[in-house]
Amino acid sequence: MPGQQFTLEVNPKIPDKLARLPELANDLWYSWHKPTRALFRPLNPRLWKQVRHNPKRFLRSVDEQTLQMAAEDQVFLAGYNQVLSAYDTYHEERAVCTSSVEFEEDDLVAYFCAEYGFHESFPIYSGGLGILAGDHCKTASDLGMPFIGVGLLYRQGYFSQHIDGEGNQLASYHDSNLDDLPVSPTLDENGKEVRIRVQMPGRSVHAKVWTARVGHVALYLLDTNLGVNSPDDREITHKLYGGDMDMRIRQEIVLGVGGVQALRSLGLQPTVWHINEGHAAFLILERIRQRVAAGLSFSVALEAVAAKTVFTTHTPVPAGHDVFPEALVMEYFRHALPGLGISEEEFLELGRLPNRGPEFNMTTLALKGSRHHNGVSRIHGRVSAEICGDCWPQVPPQENPMGYVTNGVHVPTFLAQSWSDLFDRFLGAAWRNHLSDVSFWQRIDEIPDHLFWSVKQSNKSQLFYSLRECLHSQHLRNQVSEVHLERMLRYLDPSDPNVLTIGFGRRFATYKRATLLANNLDWLREILGDEERPVVFIFAGKAHPADRPGQEFLKQIHDLSTRPEFVGNIVLVEGYDLALGRRLVSGVDVWLNNPIYPLEASGTSGMKAAFNGTLNLSVLDGWWAEAHDGENGWGIRPSPHQGDAGRRDHEDARTLYEILQDEVIPLYYDRGKHGYSPGWLRRCKRSMASILPRFNMCRVLNDYATHLYLPAARRGRRLGAEHYAVARDLAAWRQRVAVAWPGVSLTCRDESVSRIQYGEQVMLSVDVNLNGLAPEDVTVELLLSRRAPLEDAFVPEGLSGGDVVENEIREIEELTVAERFVPGVPDPINGDCRFTLELRPEWCGRLTYRVRAFPLHRGLTHPHETGLMVWL
Repeated sequence: MPGQQFTLEVNPKIPDKLARLPELANDLWYSWHKPTRALFRPLNPRLWKQVRHNPKRFLRSVDEQTLQMAAEDQVFLAGYNQVLSAYDTYHEERAVCTSSVEFEEDDLVAYFCAEYGFHESFPIYSGGLGILAGDHCKTASDLGMPFIGVGLLYRQGYFSQHIDGEGNQLASYHDSNLDDLPVSPTLDENGKEVRIRVQMPGRSVHAKVWTARVGHVALYLLDTNLGVNSPDDREITHKLYGGDMDMRIRQEIVLGVGGVQALRSLGLQPTVWHINEGHAAFLILERIRQRVAAGLSFSVALEAVAAKTVFTTHTPVPAGHDVFPEALVMEYFRHALPGLGISEEEFLELGRLPNRGPEFNMTTLALKGSRHHNGVSRIHGRVSAEICGDCWPQVPPQENPMGYVTNGVHVPTFLAQSWSDLFDRFLGAAWRNHLSDVSFWQRIDEIPDHLFWSVKQSNKSQLFYSLRECLHSQHLRNQVSEVHLERMLRYLDPSDPNVLTIGFGRRFATYKRATLLANNLDWLREILGDEERPVVFIFAGKAHPADRPGQEFLKQIHDLSTRPEFVGNIVLVEGYDLALGRRLVSGVDVWLNNPIYPLEASGTSGMKAAFNGTLNLSVLDGWWAEAHDGENGWGIRPSPHQGDAGRRDHEDARTLYEILQDEVIPLYYDRGKHGYSPGWLRRCKRSMASILPRFNMCRVLNDYATHLYLPAARRGRRLGAEHYAVARDLAAWRQRVAVAWPGVSLTCRDESVSRIQYGEQVMLSVDVNLNGLAPEDVTVELLLSRRAPLEDAFVPEGLSGGDVVENEIREIEELTVAERFVPGVPDPINGDCRFTLELRPEWCGRLTYRVRAFPLHRGLTHPHETGLMVWL
């Protein structure tokens, strides 16, 4: 139409009786409290869908007449008041989850992450890292943990996905209106907006701080989209993981350096700093700078800062770690060198690994600037110990400081409401206080099979309704005929959901192997060709816009779904996000995951599925290697031929087909007189009872608190006491050891004994050339080993009397100082000190032993954190 078009937004006035609706809409508590979200949808279901389930945007757009009618609707008011009662009770109580951990009164954990995934209405996340960070914050709130989060407020989150008629992924981006997001300007004690300045080359970048309420937890988000900044710097917080390397380093500087400044501006003094992935590692430098400005040397400041820093890595391959060219890093940090009190070479050494060229590794910086490190599953902890082993070059990977805390899931967010209602009925409302009580969850067996099956089928029907709606829109846009569309959807019948449904929903990275199912099309055709026992595979997921191979995998799944023999049996749905993910994990019967071993750091989607009565069929990698017990799902044991990709995929696919054909499909369709399979339900109940209490976020946060947060807080206090006396002593000792260690050596004084009788002892004497160190500076150990039985090779925890490492059982004995040689008096054996041990083995058979020495100080967090070790 002719003429200029102007925009006018008219917002409704909230009736007095509903005056607290905006309060509910501005607290991310709604992201896991389903009755709160359920208040909004009935007012205008179409609008609720249009605003992507965003209560704040909904309240800005809904007709005032609708709100006025709701204010007079007694049924609505009853639900509204019930939600308010739950909201007030939650916020008045400091903990709704059981925790055995007690923090000190002044403790505060500051959690830094580049993305947070709470709900689809708040798009500042891309995938698993963000969703895990969101669950971390939610659970910290549930536990009443002294906890805050720090991140960036992106105007443009991850992309929206469409799939065209040829299977090509089409990415579109949309800027969020801050008025639509559950954030408010952060105010200081004087009621003024908090703004900080971050030094960049030749300029300062200004950032405004916003607060998102996550129940009891405050999440502080930095925003550079301010008029005072240059157009280029305003873009820093515009797009999640956007731009080139120069933009990425600016984002990470604002997150790390700016985040520390923001907390300082608010007067907050965390006792624990948690770096969740390496993006935020620059916070280490800013905290050291502050300590140096207060009078400490760099080395002492590093000890003090690292003692209270926790670092979690989520990356299972070396290429996944953030790396910047040294020249680029120096461009942004050369100005900081005087404040740190170090040279350019010393600065770059903080991010260097040997033989890697002129690059600055953010994971290396995080490891060198922290003393508490973890991967996110048992296998990933081992893999990370190997990947990061260069930070402790002389220590065997299995003994270096890298530990693990296996991930989990926030139960209230991902457990379908129908299951919550069923638990209330048969387990009592107190089940929420027993989330990690394994024995309590055995009571799931008390739930009658027909009711358990009814809930599962009801959830599947809801999934089918949603899928039909999504697929109608997707394929009609691509000009698929109505007749063919009905053929594609023939098994997705909400009124008759008695079809085995297998879901695959995750990022389409190549290592996830979405196309493994198509490895042998003849075999797949045989599996899917049985009309009496139909099977439907539902695929959903996004490939990164820059990941062409991942997008090609997506296209291959699309092409597979259009083959005449697979139409209706394989479905690809677009627009994967948190909302679709929740529907999938609660609605399908089986959750499929077949990554390349050992590249699945943890994975959490399978946990969400298990919580909802869905069975896992997965490669024994990540969390599933710990959870699978043979009766709670199916495990694909990885092919041993990891070096041969073709053979590996062939063997893994063969195992997948055999499990489907011989176990999954027959068991599902082995239906009794009540229309369901009793054997199937036994597995479903076993899955829920064994997985929910072990892989929920309450357990995860308790693990972090017990093994990482509280030790970090204690060590921080210890090193900071008496004007950093321990930190000063430790820094001086570490420098002395670094100089002396290349000259430390061991010499055996005795002839080796090759055979003894059980009960006899062997006397060992080792002379140590300390090269100027004191005997108290080193520990000398003997490692006694024997081969583990084959059946123990995959269970490194369960053996008493030693540790199983790479199919080897070990005992460690410490040698003691027997004699100190007088300086200047020659000795036939070159050494400064003699260490001895009377060895009396408790095992029989062929044993091996080795002797080693490493530096040890009372101020160290881990005995091998220096990375130094010498062997006899």
